[in-house]
Amino acid sequence: MIQQIYKNLAKESMEYAIKNGADNVRISINSGSNSVFEYRDKNLDKLQQSSENRMEIELFMDGRYGSYSSNRMDKKNLFKFILSAIESTRCLDKDAARTLPEPSRYYKGEMFGLDTCDPDFENVSMDKKLELARKQTDEIYGIDQRIVSITTEYSDGDSFLYIISSNGFEGETAHSQYSLYSSVSMKDEGDARPNSYWHETALFLNKLTNSGIGKKAYEKTLQKLGQKKIASNRYPMLLDNTQSSRLLSPLISAMNGYSLQQKNSFLIDKLGEKIISEKVSITDDPHIKGAFGARMFDDEGVATQKRSIIEKGILKTYFIDTYISKKMDMQPTISSPSIVNFDLGTRTHEQILANIDKGIWVTGFNGGNSNSSTGDFSFGIEGFLIENGKISTPVNEMNITGNILSLWNNVVEIGNDPRLNSSRRVPSILFDNVDFSGSQDL
Repeated sequence: MIQQIYKNLAKESMEYAIKNGADNVRISINSGSNSVFEYRDKNLDKLQQSSENRMEIELFMDGRYGSYSSNRMDKKNLFKFILSAIESTRCLDKDAARTLPEPSRYYKGEMFGLDTCDPDFENVSMDKKLELARKQTDEIYGIDQRIVSITTEYSDGDSFLYIISSNGFEGETAHSQYSLYSSVSMKDEGDARPNSYWHETALFLNKLTNSGIGKKAYEKTLQKLGQKKIASNRYPMLLDNTQSSRLLSPLISAMNGYSLQQKNSFLIDKLGEKIISEKVSITDDPHIKGAFGARMFDDEGVATQKRSIIEKGILKTYFIDTYISKKMDMQPTISSPSIVNFDLGTRTHEQILANIDKGIWVTGFNGGNSNSSTGDFSFGIEGFLIENGKISTPVNEMNITGNILSLWNNVVEIGNDPRLNSSRRVPSILFDNVDFSGSQDL
C-alpha cells in the first residue's frame, strides 16, 4: 500500500515538473529498511534499526541537467522542492549529452519474476533475529582459553526501487537480504592478536546457512597463530575465492565509461584486444533467478541482457551509459555489470593447492591501492605458505606488487568454486610469478 502511494506521488511529481518547465523528467523512489543485532561475547552490544524513503528527481531542461533528492515524501513539500529545483537547473550550463535513453532501449517486460525478495521478510520476529546472532557465539564460547573476543552479528535489509521517466519507462524491483557474521580474536605470541571472520548471506531466510559460522571463524583464526613474514620472492599465488573479487575490481572499474571518458583507465582503446590470459572468460549474466545482482533493467531503465565481458582474454565490452555514449560518441551498452560469472575450470581449491610445490595461498588483504590510470598496484596480504602441496607457515605483513594486466596475464588456472552469495561469482584463481615482499628467509 505504501509503495503504491509513493508510485502515485512519483507520477504526480513528474507531471508537475513537466507542467512547470521541464522538458523531460526521471524520478526514482528508493524505499527500504535494515536491522543489525550484534553480540560481543555473550552480551548484546548493538541493536540498530532504520528505514528510508527517498525520491530522486532528474530534470532535463533546454540542454541543462540537474539531479535533486528529498526524503520529505508529501506532495506539498515536494512540489515546492520541485519548483526550486527547476529554478536551480535554469542556472546551470548546457550539456547536450544529458538526455534520457532512447525509448527502444527500455525494459518493457514483467517487473518481477527474478525471485530476489523474500515475501516473509516483514514477518521475521526480533526474537528470531537475536537467536540467530546468539547461536553463533554459543558454538564456540569457552572452548579455547586463548580466545580474546567473539563478535557475532545478524543483519537484514529490504529495498524497493521504482523508476518512471517522461519518455516512456516505468519499472520497479524489490530485494531482500539476510546475513550472519562471526569474528574471533585470539592470543598469540607476544602482543599478537590474530583475528579472522566468516559470513553467510542469502536473499531468503530459509536459504541462509545459520550454523557453523562461529566455528568457521574460530578455525580460521586458529590457523593464523604463529604468523610470520617470509623471504621476498616471486611465488605462485593461489587467491582464495572469498578474496578473488578484490583483484577483479580494478579490471572491472577500468571498463567503466566515466573512467574512460576522464582518461582515468588503463583500458582506453583496448576494446577487441587481448588484454589478459586466454584462460579467462567472464560474462555478465543478469537474469539468474534468485541470485544476488539479478535485475531486468539498470538505474536508467535500460534493459539488461547477457553479454560477454572478456572472452578468452579479449575485452568484449565497456560499460557505457547514455550520457557517456554521447560524450564519447560511442554506442551505449549498460551502466554497470549485474552478475559477473567466470567460465570455470575443473578442479577445486584443494586440488589446485595440492599441486603447488611452493607458493602462497592468499586469504586476506590488508590495505593497499591500485592506480586506475596505469594499473600498477600494491596490496598488503595475509595467508599461508604452501610447500609440497600442503599448507605450512601462516604469513602476514607482506605485500604483493605489480600491474593488474600483467597479473591477469599470468593466470595459470581458474578453479570451479565460486561463492554464490555475491553478484561477483569469482572462484579460486592461481597466478604465477607474483612479486611478494617480506623480510626473512625460512
